[in-house]
Amino acid sequence: MTSASLAERLDGLLFFPVTAYGPDGALDLEIYRAHVRAGIEAGAGAVFACCGTGEFHALTPEEFHDCVVAAVEESAGRVPVVAGAGYGTALAIQYAKLAERAGADGLLAMPPYLVVADQEGLIRHYSALAGATDLDIIVYQRDNAVLAPESVARLAKVPGIIGLKDGLGDLDLMQRIVSAVRAGAPDEDFHYFNGLPTAELTGLAYRGIGVTLYSSAVFCFVPELAVAFHKAFMTGDDETVNKLLDGFYRPLVELRNQGRGYAVSLVKAGVRLRGLDVGEVRPPLSEPSPAHVKELADLIERGMALVGDGDGDGEAR
Repeated sequence: MTSASLAERLDGLLFFPVTAYGPDGALDLEIYRAHVRAGIEAGAGAVFACCGTGEFHALTPEEFHDCVVAAVEESAGRVPVVAGAGYGTALAIQYAKLAERAGADGLLAMPPYLVVADQEGLIRHYSALAGATDLDIIVYQRDNAVLAPESVARLAKVPGIIGLKDGLGDLDLMQRIVSAVRAGAPDEDFHYFNGLPTAELTGLAYRGIGVTLYSSAVFCFVPELAVAFHKAFMTGDDETVNKLLDGFYRPLVELRNQGRGYAVSLVKAGVRLRGLDVGEVRPPLSEPSPAHVKELADLIERGMALVGDGDGDGEAR
């Protein structure tokens, strides 16, 4: 880890690598390393290892540790590595300790397993996790972990909690959260990022409330397109943004919505289509249908055409 804090280093495209498995379904660390390495070389601003796209739910603690170690070694300090941590408080703390030993720079606190807690319970959960590790923590809001604005303002004051990843998509709530933290914790350097499954689609809306960081699943399998979109998005080139939204991202979301679990399995299919055999998803997720994989292949080809001849320079033409 570097001396700079995670909050100081979070910038650019946030890369959530898939986890690679061999033909027997076992972890394939060599392919995983290649995937992480390629993402960093393509311009990732941070690596979020073993999170949602990385099938955190399907990994044993030993596999989790090995993947985080691999991501840290491939990063070699060039970009921060953030690891997932989830389930109940006790297990989340165990995963935090594993990530800390593996050399991670921070944690993405996944929603607690199964139960729907009240606000006080969620605050206790994340506060206990923060108190048990020296790693900086980003809280992941979605599903059964939806926080009230005043709860986020309280968490922003907890040492070690530095941000919120929003996977809910309620912009009214997010605006109120940003306002509540600004008013209730004005001295905290608190970060937000758009964590919806295909965050680029809602990027302009989030930018309107001041949220410009986002996770990019597309970066896993079409980094050329993701980099071109990010450059246009950050420089205010909305003509290019809209061209990519209309020609690639909206059709991708419409395809993604045709199957359960496609936010992960379709991404892995895309990585395989681009030449890296990361294997299939583990149960209980299922693979996309052959027809949908063919549709994805066609969509990738059209998307690449939107950014030029596929030479990977990231320039939209």
